[in-house]
Parts: sequence; C-alpha cells; structure tokens
Amino acid sequence: MKIAKGLGINLDSLMKKKDMIQKIIKKLPIHSRWRLAFKTVPLIVGIIGVKFAVHYLGYEFLTLNSLFTAVISANIFLIGFLISGTLVDHKESEKLPSDLASSIETMTDEGLIIYKNKKSKEAKIYVQKLLYLNQSLIKWFYKKERTENIMRQLHSFNDDFLAFETQTQANFIVRLKQEQNAIRKMVHRIDTIRDTSFLGTGYAIVEIMATLLILGFVFIKIDPFYESIFFVSFVNFILIYMIYFIKDLDNPFGYHNEDNLIEEVSLKPIVASQKRIEMYCEELEK
Repeated sequence: MKIAKGLGINLDSLMKKKDMIQKIIKKLPIHSRWRLAFKTVPLIVGIIGVKFAVHYLGYEFLTLNSLFTAVISANIFLIGFLISGTLVDHKESEKLPSDLASSIETMTDEGLIIYKNKKSKEAKIYVQKLLYLNQSLIKWFYKKERTENIMRQLHSFNDDFLAFETQTQANFIVRLKQEQNAIRKMVHRIDTIRDTSFLGTGYAIVEIMATLLILGFVFIKIDPFYESIFFVSFVNFILIYMIYFIKDLDNPFGYHNEDNLIEEVSLKPIVASQKRIEMYCEELEK
C-alpha cells in the first residue's frame, strides 16, 4: 500500500479496471478454453507492476534458496491433489444429464404405449406432466426452480401410477417406479455436487500458500532483473490459473454462475428430450 502511494498508484482504481477487463473478456468471442487464461492475465500484469515498484524502490530483501523452491513444490502437490478429487465428481457429472433424459423418455414411452392401447385420458395427462418435469429440470439446472418443487412433481406421479393399475400390467408400473426412483436419486446427487465444495480447508491452505508465494516472488531478488520478471510471471500465472481452474471445476453444474469460465457439463441430452416429448404431446393432441 505504501509502495503504491509512493508511486502515485491508486489500488482501488486498479481493482475496478481489473473487474472491467474481466467483464469485457466474458463478452469477447473467445473460445471457452482460453477465457480462464485471459481472466488470469490482469492479475499477472498487476503483480508485475508491483514487482517493478519494489525493484525500483530497492525493497527486494529475499534471496532465492532451496527452501523457497520446496514450498513451490508443496503447493503444486496440493493443487494436484485437489484436481484429482474434483475430477472424480466432474467425470461422474458428465453422465447425469443424459441419464436423466433417458429415464424421462423411458417413462414417456410407457405412457405412450398405454395411450395407444387404451386411448387413456390419464396417459395423455401423464405425458404432459413429464414434459413439464423436463422443462422444470432445465430451469432447475440454472437455479430458476427449487429442488423441493422437483421432488413434489416426482411424487405427483404416484397418482398416475395408481390410475394405470387398471390399464396396464403390474410389471409396467414397476418399471415406471424404478425410473421415478432413478430420477430422484440423480436430482439428489446433482444437488449435492453443486452445493458441496470438495475439501474447503484444502482450498484455504492452497490459497494461503499461493498468496505467500506471490508475495515472496515480489520481494525476492533474482539477478538479472529480466529473469525475475520471467519467473514471477510464469510461476504466478500457473498458481493463479490452477486455483481458478479448481474452483470452476468443483461445480460442473454452475450454469447460473456468470464467473464460471470452464465448460460445464452439457445439457444437450435433456434439451433434446424436451423437444421430442413436445413432439409427442403435439401428436397426442391431433
């Protein structure tokens, strides 16, 4: 703070500019794989600016030694540990939207079979309810629908199953109950993944170590000076990038989060199933 004032640098102004740059980056037609890197760049530019100020004022009082490199290695190890943990949830999450879509369409098929066989009004209403459930799930992924409302909709299908007892065989209803249960389990699993952070204390220690390393790089003396600029830029870029990466990776269903710069799990299967069920409902109206 003292250094910044001495050089006439307004830190509040710099932070506002950083936020403005990151908002501009989001609007640019940049492929999603590069957005995280562009989000990191303004911070690196700020760190390099502080490094120049520290060097100019002669405040570099640290020396590069083996202990400092060991701390870097320890931080990289912790980052790798966190990535391995979050990747497990992410890989599992990739299957969930397609499994949800499959279960909903299977239930729809059973309803269409009953309608074709019995011309049942209950079956027609049932298929329309499945369409509404599919639409609600898409909203729910964007946190525009409450989990409790999804559960109520799933529970309401019990009335339809009772109505089907006189219209179809018992094993048909058993299959419907199994799909209903599978959807309920997947909704609970997705809700848990997006609301639970993997090892919050692990994130804390990584952030503390990264912050101390960044400060260390700012005050460390490496000759020649251009080499210190290279190492400060490169190592700090990796540290900050990986912290952003882990935080975004930890929530593969962060569609509602505007700051999420990593590609989330695709909702294409459940969006496609909605279009198909809409087509089935239109056919039933003819």
